[in-house]
Amino acid sequence: MAKARRQFVCQSCGAQTGRWAGRCDGCGEWNTISEEVAESSGVAGGPAKTSSTKKGRQIALVPLAGEATETPRRSTGLKEFDRVLGGGLVPGSAVLVGGDPGIGKSTLLLQAMARLANSGAETVYISGEEAIDQVRMRARRLGLSEAPVALGAETNLRDILATLKEGPTPDAIVIDSVQTMWTDTLESAPGTVSQVRATAQELTRFAKRSGAAMIIVGHITKDGQIAGPKVMEHMVDTVLYFEGERGHHFRILRAVKNRFGPANEIGVFEMAEGGLLEVENPSALFIGERDREASGAAVFAGIEGTRPVLVEIQALVAQSSLGTPRRAVIGWDSGRLSMVLAVLEARCGLSIGGQDVYLNVAGGLRIGEPAADLAVAGALISSMSGISIPADTVLFGEISLSGSLRPVSQMEARLKEAEKLGFRHAILPKAAGRQKPAAGKLKLTELDDLGDLIAHLSVGEAAPQKAKEA
Repeated sequence: MAKARRQFVCQSCGAQTGRWAGRCDGCGEWNTISEEVAESSGVAGGPAKTSSTKKGRQIALVPLAGEATETPRRSTGLKEFDRVLGGGLVPGSAVLVGGDPGIGKSTLLLQAMARLANSGAETVYISGEEAIDQVRMRARRLGLSEAPVALGAETNLRDILATLKEGPTPDAIVIDSVQTMWTDTLESAPGTVSQVRATAQELTRFAKRSGAAMIIVGHITKDGQIAGPKVMEHMVDTVLYFEGERGHHFRILRAVKNRFGPANEIGVFEMAEGGLLEVENPSALFIGERDREASGAAVFAGIEGTRPVLVEIQALVAQSSLGTPRRAVIGWDSGRLSMVLAVLEARCGLSIGGQDVYLNVAGGLRIGEPAADLAVAGALISSMSGISIPADTVLFGEISLSGSLRPVSQMEARLKEAEKLGFRHAILPKAAGRQKPAAGKLKLTELDDLGDLIAHLSVGEAAPQKAKEA
């Protein structure tokens, strides 16, 4: 019989220690370390130790050069979901979907499984959080009750795998969620790091051997990361995050890892009474309700994955009554905002240090690319001066610490999206050679540095104050 070994594991980050401690050295969280029992062989501990005299099986080595077959895919019937996956579900792949409770993960996957089943595919939906009647009630509300989806309510991993191995192999399987599953090879409670790791490993192994597309639902922590160790994300082929605020009526599905397609691709859905509806033109959604006369707003032409997206960036600069002014950011990197503020103050002579600064990306979209620097700076300058940026103008560009502007990638795609939505003017960094984009019908204003932006917007003096170099 395998010998049990005890270990202390952080339930937040998965770090292991030899003894209990009140605070995890890995993530800094308090009271997250608990004792777990793991087998030295089997699912959790890996294969049992064998004699050193036993030789391993020789594997075949092939040359790197050779023909590679195209990855087969199965469309789910949801174009936005297929876009994020890279074209559809790949047989034998493991997909991890994470998101806040109530964000719509189960609704989205139930819709996808119903459409797959209606197209003739064999689909299985295993729920560990809801009973069969609860899933049926949701399907009835979404108008999917007639779809031939096989339902199951179970948390025992051994029973689930035994059921899936009987009969024909399903084309797609949903496990909702991995935190509720448990295996009897471990004495740990469901949801612990050991159970999550072991369960994800067994489900991924089944998908690779059987050829079924495995979709695993995972909870996220308060930091927005999928609960459990990072090794869980390494085991699967694709990691998707379902983002959005409950106050907003749309949701964003983002790929942060994809072995079969581009990462950082997004799909946009709108939450309605009949479920999640696909949004084919998210740019019109993000800028459709903007106030055209207000100052402190700028439209940014960004790239999310392979898709150009236009979004409004809102800024408010107000006199602070506090000793330490506020810096509130929603949808953008707070460190990046601090850098832009420092450049505006040091290189352009604007006094911002004693004022509160609030920045918001409209619609709840989260932007991560540095191309938003110029739009953020434009919104800040507009708020400080009270002069609004023309409603038919888009901005994009990266700001360096010297105050100069740098060209960004895919400028032509950004400009084409702006032109398609009726914009007439674009403010962007000056580019040369192959980087210089085609203007089309847009009027392009190419700038060298932030001083040119202030002069162009006619803010304050005609020419900004330049910081003297040391």
